[in-house]
Amino acid sequence: MNPIVQAARGWIGTPYVHQASVRGAGCDCLGLLRGVWREVVGPEPTQVPAYSMDWSEPQGDERLWRAGIRYMTVKPLEAVMPGDVLLFRMRDGSVAKHLGIQAKVGADASFVHAYSGHGVIESALGASWARRIVARFEIPLEG
Repeated sequence: MNPIVQAARGWIGTPYVHQASVRGAGCDCLGLLRGVWREVVGPEPTQVPAYSMDWSEPQGDERLWRAGIRYMTVKPLEAVMPGDVLLFRMRDGSVAKHLGIQAKVGADASFVHAYSGHGVIESALGASWARRIVARFEIPLEG
């Protein structure tokens, strides 16, 4: 199994807690990615400053997208592999600020993500989620 998917699935059941990144105790979608990064890659590449629930929205700043480009490998949207980091735009015209990790591909595609009100779950990557993906990244497993 892909080590990123295996690590992400280990977080399933973790409650949703804004700004947190502790498996079993709480995380948000960025916290899930940070925790998986620590487990699979090692220390995080940068310290994440405190952020509000609406961060980046008032300024229209694509901070997560820029961070993805800086710290991961950008992939074409159609180059689908387990372990890919997915960046979602939740509403048309808003900044892209939801993250998930592709778990399964194909007809039963799924992704692991921390979702407000649900915690860390594995969701089907059906059409309603897939149309929201704006970027796909690969976590660098080798330096």
